[in-house]
Amino acid sequence: MPKSIMIYISAVDAMNRFIGRIAMFLIFALIGILLWSSASKVFMTPSMWTLETAQFVMVAYFVLGGPYSIQLGSNVRMDLFYGEWSPKTKACVDAFTVFFLVFYLGVLLYGGLVSTAYSLGYFGDEPFNFFFNLVWTFISQGPSAAGEELGFMERSPTAWRPLLWPIKTVLCLGVFLMILQSLAEFFRDIGRLRGVLD
Repeated sequence: MPKSIMIYISAVDAMNRFIGRIAMFLIFALIGILLWSSASKVFMTPSMWTLETAQFVMVAYFVLGGPYSIQLGSNVRMDLFYGEWSPKTKACVDAFTVFFLVFYLGVLLYGGLVSTAYSLGYFGDEPFNFFFNLVWTFISQGPSAAGEELGFMERSPTAWRPLLWPIKTVLCLGVFLMILQSLAEFFRDIGRLRGVLD
């Protein structure tokens, strides 16, 4: 295999391992939020922020841990036949089916980017131009000029009304990392088929 592909596989694995191991600890934040929610309902006035914060933390936990789960091979699979196959047959099937996964994740990422642009106040049809202009304005003119590019920020319709762009950004980041990890797994499967990797 070319050295550049081996570097790509190593870099993506290291990055997703690091992010995934940090994301694992979000379960403790989720437990703390839910404990506080239960305690506040019993002993004092219930907190408005606990339900949505728990949902946001769960989304971050699930989406940022997804690439690490793919890397470890602990994602859910239909194991009716797969478990009995040889490593080369598994690699061949995985190298083919990864295209369906990448297509699905690509559609999900596009939808997430459109939704994130909407949550930042962009209501047009070209979210990529919006993000490019936003980043370019931030780099060239500073944060205050970039802030002027933003429109009416989307908020949750609940009583707490948190901004939605942070969790939508985390969702897009997680899906992007899953695409990178899926491609790394594809290259790894090709290496297994060629006998370069085990």
